[in-house]
Amino acid sequence: MNRKSDARPRAARTPHNPSVPGVSRPLRAPRLPLEEARPSFRRERAALKRGVWPVAGCDEVGRGPLAGPVVAAAVILDPKIIPRGLDDSKKLTSERREQLYDRICATAEVGLAFGSCARIDRDNIRQASLWALARAVKALPTAPRLVFVDGCDRIEAGCDCEAVIRGDALVLSIAAASIVAKVVRDRLMERVGAAHPGYGFERHRGYAVPEHAQALLKLGPTIHHRRSFAPVALACGVSDTAEPPATEAGLGDDHPDLLAKLIAT
Repeated sequence: MNRKSDARPRAARTPHNPSVPGVSRPLRAPRLPLEEARPSFRRERAALKRGVWPVAGCDEVGRGPLAGPVVAAAVILDPKIIPRGLDDSKKLTSERREQLYDRICATAEVGLAFGSCARIDRDNIRQASLWALARAVKALPTAPRLVFVDGCDRIEAGCDCEAVIRGDALVLSIAAASIVAKVVRDRLMERVGAAHPGYGFERHRGYAVPEHAQALLKLGPTIHHRRSFAPVALACGVSDTAEPPATEAGLGDDHPDLLAKLIAT
């Protein structure tokens, strides 16, 4: 005779399936949108644990403007002294960038380089940017063993290199490099503005804003303008006051004295 069991039957386990109504999801921390996320030292720390160090991050500023060089920076952060508040330079105010720039230069190793307008016109802006990034890495006091570069293109860094899309918003070393490059280029364009009044370089940094477009048509291009860019090429065709293409009077690829002055400013 079979005896009935008083034990209650166990409910069958339902596998986790977010698409099934009534099935609870596991508790997870919500992901922040990329615009709200802050860069971290996770990739650098992972490399350090593998015995790979130094690790540099590099970024450039100035691909879009109609005038001025593209400025690249490479930074090796000290894991023991990382400035607080590092972020994508585009998310920071000018005052905050200047503050962080001073802290980065005081605690980290920094390399700088820039590609001239002549190089941009000759090779195109993408190639000039990659060239400047590679030069910035070579300008570091200590040769890195791994380089993280912002964007989708790896560079000839002389070591392992990983491209990180939106790297300035994800990788702390790249964020630091973006700040350095931005501050240096802004200071440079302020000097260009002082040398060429009427264009407003000290305000728009060479970008294609209405003020700049009007000055181009009225005054013509300067030696600092990128003549391979359509608005500048158009201005060259309609202006009788256009200066000759960039020569030794313009900003070339190698100006260590100028870079030193910009850093010290």
